[in-house]
Amino acid sequence: MGLLTGKTALVTGGTRGIGRGIVERFVEEGADVAFTYVSSPDKANALAEELAKGGRKVVAIQSDAGDFNAAQAAVDQAVTEFGRLDVLVNNAGITRDQLLMRMSEEDWDNVIATNLKSVFNMTKAVMRTMLKQRSGSIINMSSVVGVKGNAGQSNYAASKAGIIGFTKSVALELGSRNIRSNSIAPGFIETEMTGALDEKVVEEWRQAIPLKRGGTPTDVANACVFLGSDLSAYITGQTLHVCGGMLT
Repeated sequence: MGLLTGKTALVTGGTRGIGRGIVERFVEEGADVAFTYVSSPDKANALAEELAKGGRKVVAIQSDAGDFNAAQAAVDQAVTEFGRLDVLVNNAGITRDQLLMRMSEEDWDNVIATNLKSVFNMTKAVMRTMLKQRSGSIINMSSVVGVKGNAGQSNYAASKAGIIGFTKSVALELGSRNIRSNSIAPGFIETEMTGALDEKVVEEWRQAIPLKRGGTPTDVANACVFLGSDLSAYITGQTLHVCGGMLT
């Protein structure tokens, strides 16, 4: 369809799950894409080579988005590769689930650094380029857990709720320069990680969702395509729930 033809994008955490789905859909829609990964360079480079066969430029960048200087270096590399940067997708995230009374300081700090501080790092890094262009779309991956909370995920919920507040603030600060900032709040998305869970439990979760199924990485990626494209040119500061009606 070419909704992203002529655009360039940087996606954090792009080698698996939702991140990989976003990279694949962006390439299908005509974008040149850089994506970051922390480990497994062979896997990341193989993915970039495979996706580049379609004629788009795809670049794998080894970088920890939770590290301020590494985030700036990743953005600099992407801008060097493409000459500009139209879309940033802050997707990198981890979980360290545990009841609060048993949660360690390390588990709290790691989740906040990877999920929330990374969004600050990458957004700060990309601002100068987008301000110079007077255009850009920043898409931050939140979660329904950041809206409703969840027992055993206080660290994750705090990080994802923080992303929503950050997203709105950036939208207010940068809107006058035609830079948009939105977040996506996925619900139960079936990825490699959920594939290891008991099928009976997963089916119970599916039946509790109005659409009676778990989401796919493509469901989330399609929302990213919309927010990254000119179809959403008048949308900023919003959170799009991709949850099959879970929060309805």
